[in-house]
Parts: sequence; structure tokens; C-alpha cells
Amino acid sequence: MTVPIGADPTLNPWSPNAFVESLFINRVIFEGITKPGKDLAPAPDLAESWTIAPDGLSWTFKLRSGVKWSDGQAFSADDVAFTFNDIVLKPDLGAQNRASYAAVKSVTVVDPNTVRFDLSRKFAALASFLAYNAGILPKHVLSADPLKTTSFNKGVPVSTGPYKVEKYTSGQSVSLVRNENYFGPKPYLDKVVFTVVPDPNTQIAQALSGDISIMILDNKAAVDRVKSASGLAVVSRPLVQYYWLALNQTDQRFTDVKVRQAFVQAIDRQAIIKSVELGYGSIANSPITPALAAYYDPSLASKYPYDPQKAKDLLAQAGWKPGADGVLQKDGKAFQFTMDVGQRGVLEPVNALIQQDLKKVGVIVDLNTMEWNAYIQKDVVRREYTATVNWWTYPSDPDVFPYYHSSAAGKGFNIPGYQDPKLDDLLVQGQSASDLEARKAVYKQLQAYTSETLPYLFLWYPQEIDVLSSSLKGVPELGLRDAVQYIGEWWLAKK
Repeated sequence: MTVPIGADPTLNPWSPNAFVESLFINRVIFEGITKPGKDLAPAPDLAESWTIAPDGLSWTFKLRSGVKWSDGQAFSADDVAFTFNDIVLKPDLGAQNRASYAAVKSVTVVDPNTVRFDLSRKFAALASFLAYNAGILPKHVLSADPLKTTSFNKGVPVSTGPYKVEKYTSGQSVSLVRNENYFGPKPYLDKVVFTVVPDPNTQIAQALSGDISIMILDNKAAVDRVKSASGLAVVSRPLVQYYWLALNQTDQRFTDVKVRQAFVQAIDRQAIIKSVELGYGSIANSPITPALAAYYDPSLASKYPYDPQKAKDLLAQAGWKPGADGVLQKDGKAFQFTMDVGQRGVLEPVNALIQQDLKKVGVIVDLNTMEWNAYIQKDVVRREYTATVNWWTYPSDPDVFPYYHSSAAGKGFNIPGYQDPKLDDLLVQGQSASDLEARKAVYKQLQAYTSETLPYLFLWYPQEIDVLSSSLKGVPELGLRDAVQYIGEWWLAKK
């Protein structure tokens, strides 16, 4: 079975360089303590069960016994403690997703098959976060340099999943074969190949020719062509995902909320959904997606209708007045800036549409298109950007602390660097609320507050369109990111 990815992956889920091109493979080869269940609630993985202390300040996980690493070494609680104490909780290492565990003080080995997570405050979503790109790493291999061992990250890592890496060929592919030491049932497929195909149109051509078994259709303009092809199935999946425009909060032009609100009113988001997503999506005004039906507040959907005149009025209130050429000016300086564009999925056409919409209200945007990995390094890792469009996909829980809390500004996932004590307080309240109704109340407030203050400029909630070979069976009805964690159940029907 062959699956396309957009760039060379990093085979270490905690590496700061492991983004979307890496997560599909990492979720296959590295098991977490939990994983997303087929109902998206956290389900057992390396842990068989867990209990929460009455005060909510510690969680104890009972690990499976007899689990081995792909090199035959025994897996134990020491590996879990190593992954968290020596990697995730070490601020100087800058581990991916580190901000997700701000409430975790330490992980204690109770016995070889039991670990305890000790918390500084209640963290209701811990099991959901442990199911999300949180693969456990081998202490016996990585204790010297856990995030920068090239032979591991770009080679043949030691892992616990149903498949293990057979070969990593840079710029071409990563091939996986069955892990004979896997603790679960033997997977059906003999081999899984993740092939590097950066261009979405090439991905489509390869799917049509039968060279690709399953993929996310980023270019929805091709959906009708793919639907009409023989040997392929097209399915739509709800996603815990939203697209956003980040305005760097170190740039004084963007710290005025009226400017951020004006930009949202100036951007014709419905037109973006129609032209780029072919209608497979809905307008976003907060980070909580419709896929999280228990928490999503639909009343905010119409908060910022497309209204260029309202945008101009807000910009005027913020001190921006048209110059002779129609370009807005303030203190003698034109409102002009550069937006970095990563070459991935729909980002290029979306940026072009935003550029046109902002020009209509007197704001000049220069687009700087970049190869994806270079873009990630510049904008996400180093934060050397003024404005950029991207997306977040996050665990199936409304806890968005890692993307919005002040502690995640600069190094974590708070890309704009937005800092707000009231928002921080709401995020902590959400983590501390234990029952469903209390959590709903907090996250309703959080949606209203973020829609007003716009830490990110929310664009839209997409739906995922997956293309599958008709012969590929056993794939659960989940987005592909979650479905790959059931890859041991996938099989190919004889043609």
C-alpha cells in the first residue's frame, strides 16, 4: 500500500521539525499511551487502563505487559518517564507539543508496568492529548540526544507500532514492513510505503493511475474527476481543524483589535470556501470546530459577514486613512507588509484571494512563496514572519491551551505570540473543569472571547476529502490522521 506525503519526514514525534508530512508515519510506527478511539474518545494503546486521583492532580496508567521494541528490547515504564521527564518537560529541548503538557509536573515510575502523571492543576484532557502525536520513545536508544539523533530521525528508528521502518530514502520514500515484535494482532498488509510527492496534482495523477492507495485530496477542484474514475472511492470526513491567518503581535500595526477585526470583515471567507474548498467547509470564528459537536457554538458563525465598508471604517478608527493612491497610511507610512506562503495544499490560492480582498480596503500585501520545509523553519520554528496563513489540527477535545496560552508564545504553538491574561484564565478553567456541563460553559465563553479578540484571524473549518483505492478495506470512518492508527486492520482485496 502506498500513501503520499508532501516532504521528507522526521521520524520522531517530539522533534520540533516533525509536522504534517511526518505525523502519518509517526502515528503508525510509534505507539502512544492512548490513541483516538473510533468514536474519537481516548482509547487504550500502550496503556491498558488508567485512573484519576480524587483530587484530579494525578493520573495513573497501567501499561501493557510483554511489550517489546522493534529491536527486541523490553518496553517499560522507564521509557514513558524518559519520554516525558527527559524530553517533553525539558524547556530547553523545545519538543513539539511541549505546551500541551504545561500542567504536568513529572512522571513517576510506580513499577515496570505502571506510571503516574503528577499535575500542578487539573487537566481534564490529559488522555486526549496523550492520544495525539505523543508516541513513546526508547530510552535505551535516545538517552544521549533524544531529538537530534539523525540515524533515528532520518533513518531506521526503534519503535513499538505494528510496522517498523525498513528504509528511509531522502526525497523519495519511507518503506515500512511488519514489526514482528508488535504486541497486537499481526497486521494484514505486508508493506506500507510513504512516498514523497510534494505536488497535489501529481498525487491525484498517481491515484488515478493506481499508484497511490489512500490520500487526502487537498485540491478539491479535482473531486469530480476523481469521483468519476473507476477503482477509486471518495469520502468526506469531519475534521477537528481550522484555517487561520496569524498576524505577528510583535508588529505594532496588528496589536489593535480593530485592525484584526477589520481584516476578518475584509476577507470574503465564503468565497474562499466556495472557490478553493468547493463548498466543503464552513466559516470559522473561534478555535472550536463543528466536529466537536458537544462544545461548538453555532451562534458565532455569522459574527463577521463579508463587509469591506465596515472594514474600512474599523481601519479608520484605528488611525489608518487613505493616501492619494488609495493605500491606507498612518504616520506617513503605507499599510504594506509581506505574507509568507507555504507551498502546501490550498495555501497558495487562499493567500492570493486574501491579498486581493485586503487590497480592496487599501492594504497592500506582498506574497513570499516558499518551499514547505523552509517555510516551517522560518515562520513556525524561528517566528521570522509578519503574517501567514496556515491551519491547526488538534486532539478531539476543546482544550486549545497549547495554541493560545501566553506560555506558548515565542516557542510553542501560539504562532501570533498573542498574550492575554483573561484568555489564559479561561484556558486554565477549561483544563480544570471536570464534568461535561462545566467544560461546555467555559468553552462557550472561550469561543465568544476569542471571536471578539481574534488572537488568530479565523478563516474556515474544512472537511477532509479522502481518496481510497476501491480494493483498500478496513479503513475506519475517521480523518486519515486518526485512521492510520488502525492501519493493522487495513487490507487489500484481490483484484
